[in-house]
Amino acid sequence: MHQALAGWLFVGMTAMLMLGFPVAFTLLGTSLIFGVIGFGWDFFNLMPLRVWGVMSNFTYTAVPLFIFMGMTMERSGIATKLIESMGTMLGRVRGGMAISVVLVGALLGASTGIVGATVVTMGLLALPTMMRCGYKNTLSTGVIAASGTLGQIIPPSIILILLGDIIGVPVGDLFIGALVPGFMLVLFYIIYIMLYSKIWPENVPAVICGPRCKPGDPEYDECSIGADMPGIRDLMGAFLPPLFLILSVLGTIFAGIASPTEAAGVGAFGALILSYMNGKFSWQMLKEVMESTMRLTSMIFIILVGATAFGLVFRGLGGDHLVRDFVQALPFGKWGVLAVVMFLIFLMGFFLDFIEITFIQIPVLAPIMIESGFDPTWLALIFALNLQTSFLTPPFGFSLFYLKGVCPPQVSTLDIYKGIIPFVAIQLLVLGICAAFPDLLLWLPHMAAAR
Repeated sequence: MHQALAGWLFVGMTAMLMLGFPVAFTLLGTSLIFGVIGFGWDFFNLMPLRVWGVMSNFTYTAVPLFIFMGMTMERSGIATKLIESMGTMLGRVRGGMAISVVLVGALLGASTGIVGATVVTMGLLALPTMMRCGYKNTLSTGVIAASGTLGQIIPPSIILILLGDIIGVPVGDLFIGALVPGFMLVLFYIIYIMLYSKIWPENVPAVICGPRCKPGDPEYDECSIGADMPGIRDLMGAFLPPLFLILSVLGTIFAGIASPTEAAGVGAFGALILSYMNGKFSWQMLKEVMESTMRLTSMIFIILVGATAFGLVFRGLGGDHLVRDFVQALPFGKWGVLAVVMFLIFLMGFFLDFIEITFIQIPVLAPIMIESGFDPTWLALIFALNLQTSFLTPPFGFSLFYLKGVCPPQVSTLDIYKGIIPFVAIQLLVLGICAAFPDLLLWLPHMAAAR
């Protein structure tokens, strides 16, 4: 009886999400209804204790601190300097602007981790220049959207903090292990751009010599950003601030000096210092950053409260046993079961946000996979790689929404959808490589543990 209720709870929650009801209230509403049906009114004695236990978790303190750090960096003007310097330095290379967007996306991902801010910033600064200078719309939009999501796997990443707590592995190990797939994605993106440049050179001009930017044309001065190479001082001024922040946060974690939560505090304070040094700090800016941090943090934590209620009721009704029996009945062996689980998470990414998948599906699926013999650290990292694709997969990919909001009118939604296809394929390729060779993800954490 109870397991049947668990099945109907999952069906009802999924149906309401698909109909567009708010995630947090859907989770809470369905959980309260089925909790009362399954346990009676005593359910309300259990609920506050479970929510308090989750909300008082010290690990989650890192979430608002990293969001604050990212928001401060986004308003400090450092992203603008990075894009301009990289674009100027690589402007003479065919496809150089696209490569510079990838490199800037990696640096911003490691120093901010806020996907929306990164995609919007690069969309506003890089996309108009790429369009003026002859880049094909599909490539430009695909590069910007994909590069903006690198902050989801390159540490410090909020998704790694959440997965570490849910699966029960040290967040520091996840940060160290995520460096390899993060660098792999950057490398594969650049290789793809270079191959694209060889096959379709007319779609990927060097900025200084693009087909729409010939000497004498009115647009020539705007497009020829590769004409003057930046000085060492300009490059150092663009690169040193984010590198300082990255080293201050990740360096203290990797060296064992600070926990991820403590390092998040260091990063938040460091971001304020950099904004002051860049002449962007003001009380109004600080107020806006704090308001944005409060909104994002509240959104994440109200979903966490709803997911906690859902997990309490779903497990109490025997839903975890229902899922375990279904998974163990699959005739594929543990690697086949892993492939099925990964495929289901990838499909859910088309319709659900990564936070929803993390709080709803991962707590149910992860224990089953760990019981099958998979390393928890490795499992958390490939889950994170899989969840990263949810930002790029239509119809509800958030990076696509962010980019469309700042695109010129001549860039269609279809251009964006076409542009992200090769980059989603690259993400799945890297996921497959990391799944086939687990040591790629585990050698750095094991090396750090052996010190």
